[in-house]
Amino acid sequence: MFKLLSRHGCRSATLNLFRDKFEVRKVKTYYVYASAGSVRFSSSGNDAGKTTALVDAIPEPPPVPQIPDGLAETVQSLAANGEPTFASLGLGGWSPVGMVQQCLEYVHVSLDIPWWGAILIGTIVVRVAMFPLVIMAQRNTAVMNNNLPEIQLLQVKMTQARQSGNQLEAARYAQEMMMFMKEKGLNPLKNMLVPLAQAPFFISFFMGLRGMANCPVESMTYGGLAWFMDLTVPDQYFLLPLITSATLWATIELGVDGGRLEASNMVMMRYFLRAIPIVMIPFTINFPGAILVYWCSSNFISLIQVGVLKVPAVRDYLKIPKLVKHTPDALPIKKKGFVEGAKDSWTNMKISKELAERQRVDELIFTKAGKGPLQKTYKYDPTKLSNVQAKSK
Repeated sequence: MFKLLSRHGCRSATLNLFRDKFEVRKVKTYYVYASAGSVRFSSSGNDAGKTTALVDAIPEPPPVPQIPDGLAETVQSLAANGEPTFASLGLGGWSPVGMVQQCLEYVHVSLDIPWWGAILIGTIVVRVAMFPLVIMAQRNTAVMNNNLPEIQLLQVKMTQARQSGNQLEAARYAQEMMMFMKEKGLNPLKNMLVPLAQAPFFISFFMGLRGMANCPVESMTYGGLAWFMDLTVPDQYFLLPLITSATLWATIELGVDGGRLEASNMVMMRYFLRAIPIVMIPFTINFPGAILVYWCSSNFISLIQVGVLKVPAVRDYLKIPKLVKHTPDALPIKKKGFVEGAKDSWTNMKISKELAERQRVDELIFTKAGKGPLQKTYKYDPTKLSNVQAKSK
């Protein structure tokens, strides 16, 4: 700066005034060059090339720690939430039971919810998948109910023909029944679609949850709710078995999945199904809580379905025909009590057995007559002359 002012011819007084006005200090410029373990300073002064030690020596990098034997396998055997995976416990697989266990494990780990919630979600998914079959069964049941007088009339005629032993008439009425159902679009097997489709899922859930409880899965010991916290042991208060039986009885009585059993040939079946909830109580009290949670959830979902399907707007949207109420006088088959229905069923069984035995005997006689010698069925042989006729000739 001073050289610049002198170059332009400034006087010394001006320089002195500038020095007094501003404090000017000469600053050296240093250039730092770093190398391993030292620093060298370079400047415009006398310190050029001077080297100052930064550290004694840079230590070697620490060695990579060795992973203990078995630690990698242990880490791989843990799920995302820190619990042992089902594969490490011997559960899961690609069988129906194993896939149910894997799906429940995925819901439990990914959503981080207790086991009772995972079982409930799995039950809801299965029942939602079965809902189209429920709608199909409800439509078929409604059409059968609306045509019940004609169906019962053909049933009465067919039963009378069988009891009288007239197989030709029975076959003719059976053919008429088939033609009538085909014309109306009826199929009694449609009412059995829901139970038949639910059976594999129920068995898979039953065996899968029992395997998880018997293993046991440690998190299931505290994965319950309210009074049934431990899902690996039976309910100590016996409330879950009672709730399961009560909801199952309501499900059978309301006929939420396939319609109520009102036909005459289903009287005994109706009473048999009503007895199932009572008979199964001594067995369900020993079931683990996980199985009963699934069973109760399924029954409650069925009860919710029947409530929803009774709403007229819902039935119209799902194209389920309206039910026609028939008076008892309009039906050929009168409603009977348990004792009378049991007697009629026993009588029909005896008659059917006698007719089958008679048919079997007739077939044996016919076969014997065709293969064996001719049997004499008359007293007088026209081919042979008596003694009186021979003498007269």
